[in-house]
Amino acid sequence: MKKKGKRKAVEVGKNAYIGFVYLFLYLPIIVLIIFSFNTSKMNIVFEGFTTKWYGSLFSNRSLMEALGNTLIIALVSTLISGVIGTLAAVGLERFKFKGKNIIDKLLYIPVVIPEIVLGIALLSVFSLMNIQLGLFTIILAHVTFQTPFVIITVRARLSGFDMSIEEAAMDLGANRFQTFMKITLPLIAPGVLSGVLLAFTLSLDDVIISFFTAGPGSNTLPLKIFAMVKTGVTPEVNALSTIIIMVTIIGVTLVGISLVRKQKRNKI
Repeated sequence: MKKKGKRKAVEVGKNAYIGFVYLFLYLPIIVLIIFSFNTSKMNIVFEGFTTKWYGSLFSNRSLMEALGNTLIIALVSTLISGVIGTLAAVGLERFKFKGKNIIDKLLYIPVVIPEIVLGIALLSVFSLMNIQLGLFTIILAHVTFQTPFVIITVRARLSGFDMSIEEAAMDLGANRFQTFMKITLPLIAPGVLSGVLLAFTLSLDDVIISFFTAGPGSNTLPLKIFAMVKTGVTPEVNALSTIIIMVTIIGVTLVGISLVRKQKRNKI
């Protein structure tokens, strides 16, 4: 009887702990969504329900421009870092060459180094090379810190890859390029997708490195919101954040469904 009561207490405690963790993680998001429908401009008290901020959002030129810059930077830098990172991961995992251990160690420097240090370093390099700051420099800066994350994620997938599958394909007449495109890439696609999504997310919400490498006319959404904190964040930002959250949830759900269906087809 005592054991049963003890187990029940442990179960209640476990559920309470899990509930607290979820509340801690998602309460700020829920509050943000609620206040995106607030009639008041102040994010303090909910005074009434309205959708006017969603309408005024798209007429806010500065916010839309910042959002456009952010999406361009995130998409271009993710594409570049995804290609470079995937190819580098395959090369580091498959081939042995002089200096490989050194490259492996250097790979983690952009991951562990403080962003403010990396931002100052990149600003110094661009100034030394006399490169004008703008969207181009932000993209280069983002590729610098995105690529290691892609490499690490893809290598984790490659570490459990069965090489005999590639060997069988090559025995049947496929060259290295055909083997990579038709065999290797589809099998490591979940790892590549994870790395690319991580890189995109890192770029989308970066503030510090973008702050050091941005120039005139290259304001990003995180920088815009950061600047607005001093004068007060407008409800349009809450509305935009809610839209981004909804798009993210839908995107992740669709990707998850696609991966599950693909796994089921592979089993069949």
